[in-house]
Amino acid sequence: MGAWSGFGITFRTMFRKTFTQGYPEKGKEKVMAPRFHGRHQLNRWPDGLEKCVGCELCAWACPADAIYVEGGANTEDERYSPGERYGRVYQINYLRCILCGMCIEACPTRALTMTNDFKMADTSREKLIWTKAELLAPLVAGMEQPPHPRRLGDSEKDYFLGLPATGKPDTRTAGTKEGH
Repeated sequence: MGAWSGFGITFRTMFRKTFTQGYPEKGKEKVMAPRFHGRHQLNRWPDGLEKCVGCELCAWACPADAIYVEGGANTEDERYSPGERYGRVYQINYLRCILCGMCIEACPTRALTMTNDFKMADTSREKLIWTKAELLAPLVAGMEQPPHPRRLGDSEKDYFLGLPATGKPDTRTAGTKEGH
């Protein structure tokens, strides 16, 4: 009896439509869950500076050794991030990446996040090694292409503890929870 029930499940699913039928026509694309782990993105501050400070924690946390980061020093004449350092070279090898999200958990500045984009297939192995230019979030209105001086405050503390003005610093102390 067990073999027949297994065949019944197989028979029912053989004729079910999949989300790939009719793809890539518009309106037929699969909507992914909000927490889906897709393509990576390097984020920016509202003034356009990069959030990545070149600490390499994402590379150390990656179990597949898919991330390569080289840090560089910021100067007053050439500033790419609000901190002392920035990610001068940043690469993710999607041939190795298992899209686990360990790298985004390790990032102390939330510079690296994962989008819902799952379309990463390409025609050669070289094109699957994404560089910093491909991973950086696009500039939007109000942002300026780095390098440029800090616009959101005089120090990196201004960036990390409350700016832009809509944010507020975390004033809770260890061992306490709001609302309890």
